[in-house]
Order: sequence, then C-alpha cells, then structure tokens
Amino acid sequence: MLSALGIAFLVVGLVISIALHEVGHLFPAKRFGVKVTEYFVGFGPTVWSRKRGETEYGVKAIPLGGYVRLVGMVPPSSAVKPLRVRGWMRDLIEDARAASEAEIGDDDARAFYHLAWWRKVIVMSGGPVVNLIIAVFLFTVVLSGIGVPTQTLTVSDTVACIPATGTSECAVGDPASPATIAGLQAGDTFVSVDGTELDSWSDLTTYVAARPGVLIDVVVDRDGALVHLALTPAARERATADDASVTETVGYMGVYSAEARERQPLMTGVTLTGDYMGQTFAVVARLPQELWHVSLAAVGLEERSNTSVMGLVGVGRAAGDVASSDVSGVSLLDKFQQELLLLAGLNLALFVFNTIPLVPLDGGHIASAIWQAIKNGWARSRNAARPAPVDVARMMPVAYGVFGILILMTIVLVYADIVAPVSVA
Repeated sequence: MLSALGIAFLVVGLVISIALHEVGHLFPAKRFGVKVTEYFVGFGPTVWSRKRGETEYGVKAIPLGGYVRLVGMVPPSSAVKPLRVRGWMRDLIEDARAASEAEIGDDDARAFYHLAWWRKVIVMSGGPVVNLIIAVFLFTVVLSGIGVPTQTLTVSDTVACIPATGTSECAVGDPASPATIAGLQAGDTFVSVDGTELDSWSDLTTYVAARPGVLIDVVVDRDGALVHLALTPAARERATADDASVTETVGYMGVYSAEARERQPLMTGVTLTGDYMGQTFAVVARLPQELWHVSLAAVGLEERSNTSVMGLVGVGRAAGDVASSDVSGVSLLDKFQQELLLLAGLNLALFVFNTIPLVPLDGGHIASAIWQAIKNGWARSRNAARPAPVDVARMMPVAYGVFGILILMTIVLVYADIVAPVSVA
C-alpha cells in the first residue's frame, strides 16, 4: 500500500511539474502577443479539454510530457532564404514549413518568429526555469521547512562492550566500553572535552578518534548538573573514508548520539540545488557512456551500478521502495522528505536536460534565438540590412534524429529498469 502511495505521489508531482513547465512557456508567450492555440499536459488521446478564448486547454492520456503550441515557430518561405538541399531532407523541411504556414493563416503579425531574440529566449527558457524554481522550492522545504535529522551531543544509549572489528554486536569476552567504564548514561549531554567546548557531535567524535588510549576529561550535563568523567578512548580499527580495504586506528567511546530534526539556513536549498545541478550536468555530459553500461547491464553482461542513470520506471520503483521501507527508526516524515527529494531531483533533471542546445528541446530554440542575436549584431556592425529570421525548419532533420535518440534511450532505460533495476537502500 505504501509503495503504491509513493509511486502515486511521484507521478502526481511529476504531472504538476510538467504542467507548470508548460505554463512557463505559455505565460510569456501570451504576454508578448504570440498566438497560442493549445496547452496540453500529456500525449496521445485527449482525456479532457476546454477552449478559452483562442487556446484549448486539456489533458491527454499518456502523462509523459506536455506541450504548448505557439503559432509560427517555423517562419514561412517568404521570410527566409531559399533551400539548397534536396531529397528527404528538403521534404522534411518543406512539410514543417507548410504545416506552420497553414497554422499561421491570417495571424502572421502574431507569429512567434517575429519576436525579438531576447523575447524568444524568455519564452523558451520559461519552462526549464520553472522546473529549476520547483527544485529550489522543494529542496528548501526539505532542508529549511521540515529540517533534517542531525546528530546531537546528547547520548541516546551506550554500548556495553568494544565489539570486534567489523561488527557492532557484543560477544562473550568482549571488554567493557570506555563509555561504560566512565559511567556515561543515556540522556547525558556532552559539554566539553579537556576544557574545549563542543558545538556539534562531529567535534566530539573527531577529538576522540584522534586520541586512542589517551585519558581525556569529559564534562556532561546530567539533569542540569555538570559532571566530570574520566574517559580513555579504546583503540579500534575501522575502514578509512577513502578506501574500505584500508583500516586506521581510532579512539572509540561506545555511545550512540540522539538525533533531532534541525532546520537548516534558508539558503541551504539554493546551495544544494547548485551542487546537484553541477552533478546533473556532469551526468548528461557522459550520458552516452552511462547508457552503454546500462545496456550491458540490461543484457546481463555486467552488474548495474547503484549510481546508474534511471528512467521513469526506475525512479517510480525508487519512490515505491522509499515509501515501503521498514528500516527501524525511519518515520513517515523521513519517507515524505525522501519523496520530495526525488521529485526535486526530477525537476532539476528536467531543467538540465531541456537546456541541451538541440531541437526539439527548449535549449535548441534558445540557441537559435541567440544565433539570431549574433546575426543581428554582425549586421549592425556593418550597417547591413536586418538579416532574415533563423530558419528553424532547417533543423528538422536534426530534430527527428534527436527525437529518435530520445525514444531509443527511453526504451533502453525502461527495459533495464525492469530486468536490472537499480538497488535503492
């Protein structure tokens, strides 16, 4: 039941995100006077629609995207230079131009291709920017609104012994832990060590880890009274952070920290968005390599990495796994936060992916608008006539190629997510 709710939450959140993405295109386009004939969420057969003014608003059966139909994105033949290509490429271009001219009709003055280049950039970047804003908002809600579980200086429990390396359970014959010998109790709050005041749990553990076998003076707050305890951290081996096969000797106390949900500073969500954005751009840059390894995993030639890229099926499975997790100590609020983080990550991925400068993606249209600005500037510098609009129709062969790649990528990811799913802890 919880798994289904987790998947449903993600699907509804994604549909809302797509709908708002398209509003990001719709609003500035209408503001700049462009004729907008359709606003739809989804693809395939129409489930519901209603016409208001000149625009038909509706929902289609397959919630895997959406679109806003802006009249005149492809300029008519009278506004651009004659084609020099032949064959199937010419047919693709002319078909796109003919469809656009039929759609423009008597409303040429309101066609998209007439917009100044910077207005085109605003219209086409509106959708991805909305996804970016959603990601920032969700990250901020999680970190600053709800808060994140943080280890405190209060002891939740003590360990009775010094477990053997690689284990956490006490066995017969294990020596008593330093915490037990020193008399630490659940509810004690660490105040200082060797006269140095503590601000965080990491301050304490870093200090103790660096002093195996060294007697230290620990001050704790116990029921409002300051208590001095003599504690000698035991020497214990643990794996290093950089290499699990390499061990290091550290000081060990044998205490568990109590967790408290702490709200982070308001700008933490923005910072996290920036960090994740850089990682997402890096993933997109190596996407061909990632897809190659996903393909090998799908046919059983290698194990699929836990950090592998996933399609919507994989993300949906992750959402279900998060919601149905029965790990001890994980509350419903923790699960809700993880669902919000998944949705934020999806919106960030939509932003990054849509900024790729290839049609039919938004980034391709943004790039063509910027190219128009460059052409205009070059013409002005030479006192030449204003150049013709960038002919988006000439990019149709590229658009079909990109569309084909996207379909192939979707098929590979869906198949891999089913037969070789990513393991979500």
